[in-house]
Amino acid sequence: LNEPWPRVNACASGSCLDMASFLTYRVLMSWRPQYRSSKYRHVFGKPATKENCYDGVPITRSVHDNHLCTVNPRFIAVITECAGGGAFLVLSINHTGKVDPHHPRVSGHRGNVLDIKWNPFNDFCIASCSEDTTVKIWDIPEHGVLKNITVPRKELQGHSRRVGLIEWHPTANNIIFSTGYDYQVIKNPLRSISVHSDVVLSMSFNTDGSRLATSCKDKKIRVFDPRTGTLLQETNCKSHKANKVLFLGNLKMLLSTGNSRWNHRQIALWDQEDLSQPSYSEDLDGSSGVLFPFYDPDTHMLYIAGKGDGNIRYYEISPEKPYVHYLTEYRSFLPQKGMGVMPKRGLDVCSCEIFRFYKLVTIKSLIEPLSMIVPRRSESYQEDIYPMTAGNKPSMTADEWIGGLDKGPVMMSLRPGSKLDSYVELDEKSSSTTYVSNGQLDSMHCSPPKTENELRQMFYKQQEEIRRLKEQLNQKDVRIKQLELEIKNVRNSQANL
Repeated sequence: LNEPWPRVNACASGSCLDMASFLTYRVLMSWRPQYRSSKYRHVFGKPATKENCYDGVPITRSVHDNHLCTVNPRFIAVITECAGGGAFLVLSINHTGKVDPHHPRVSGHRGNVLDIKWNPFNDFCIASCSEDTTVKIWDIPEHGVLKNITVPRKELQGHSRRVGLIEWHPTANNIIFSTGYDYQVIKNPLRSISVHSDVVLSMSFNTDGSRLATSCKDKKIRVFDPRTGTLLQETNCKSHKANKVLFLGNLKMLLSTGNSRWNHRQIALWDQEDLSQPSYSEDLDGSSGVLFPFYDPDTHMLYIAGKGDGNIRYYEISPEKPYVHYLTEYRSFLPQKGMGVMPKRGLDVCSCEIFRFYKLVTIKSLIEPLSMIVPRRSESYQEDIYPMTAGNKPSMTADEWIGGLDKGPVMMSLRPGSKLDSYVELDEKSSSTTYVSNGQLDSMHCSPPKTENELRQMFYKQQEEIRRLKEQLNQKDVRIKQLELEIKNVRNSQANL
């Protein structure tokens, strides 16, 4: 006790330390980094080999901040450089390697093509918009584009200036939205929504298509009812200048990318019911390229890819604070000008692929597939990383949606050999979920309809349930007859013996 620094034994090393060193040692040993347990912590990016890329593609030199590419399990389409009008190239998804410079194109626009999107419910239907103020719907032959296509199935007119963006409704069939430089959002059948004071930079639907979020050149985010055009929420935040916006599945949150007041690239998270201030924001870097956000609602993973960057950051999103959890990033020396994304039904589940990008590398006239893979030793189907996902069947007609009905997407299993036999309906207002699987209705929340709209929705649900039950009964009747015939055959063979 009389010594200025009592000495104690440090058992780990067998040596003696003075008290100050020992306390420091205890503090350092008690600190641990707070890692989250996540099955996606070790996801890595695997670029395709040279022979599995698309080489020699004349990618457009447009400075428009769109993805410039769209993909489905059958085709990849990319906006190309073209003299005397606008055009885009449609290639079979398996048409890798060197692309013929004279490959036929879809070239019916009189001005530059600015955006293209595949119909989510028809792999042979694609929409395009252009500086010629039109939106065109095209039918692609089953065997691909073998000659130039110049006549669309339908031409949609309504904008007075060039059309910059198009977006299909996520659950209703044959509903498409477009935005133009006349500051209007127009849907088909023709109706205009005029709530913006400047050019719309991005659009995003929530899961059932009952809400539409937009980002605008005035740096504001807006959420409104896509049927009526009624403005529901609007940001007025000076610390974040939004450029792109995205609904985060069923989390009731929005993710935006943009710039901070110091002009740093930034991501921000918002409560969709309260856009007064972001729930979370993070500065990324000081680069100038636009940040493209991509969200996978099945894995809750967020991917951030910068225009002109070679890297892709990815995060995991949770409904509780701190909401955004950084995982890692994919790095490459090849800068991307645009990005296409393969729908989940087109992924290779045998190699544990959970996301696939198609990077447009202008400096090499190259489209490079990039697979995001969860490392697993087993090559069998990994059910824990492939939950039910949105399929390619609409959950309602255009008339039903226009009449006021909202339905969640028709869900499908990615297990090889499975069929579209289940769907999930999400009620955004009451936060209830109704699961319909193999024709059996299982509702976590059921209350009598109070309005005509709710009554109509209940009617459609019952009609769908009856139809599915009838289909199941027919299938079981057929199976019973097959089994009876097999039993009869077995008895006859035994009698002959």
